[in-house]
Amino acid sequence: MTDDGTTFQYRVAVTKKDERVEGPDDADVVVTVPLSAVTTDGFDATVAFMQGVLKSAGPTGPLLAALRDGRVGDAVSRLASPT
Repeated sequence: MTDDGTTFQYRVAVTKKDERVEGPDDADVVVTVPLSAVTTDGFDATVAFMQGVLKSAGPTGPLLAALRDGRVGDAVSRLASPT
């Protein structure tokens, strides 16, 4: 949750029916990105969003703020890492 109360859910798509998910199901903003994109050398969440690789549902303002401060990149990188 952000300071303004916006909640995020992050989804890293491993295969068509397999996703790694972090965050509440009723999140205000849902971010989805393929695992293959996140594991590419030099992955940048903002660039992936501008290229249409990283997709989102919900209000754009909080998403842009989260991209700017690095929260999105940190979250999807964490989900993409093997545990």
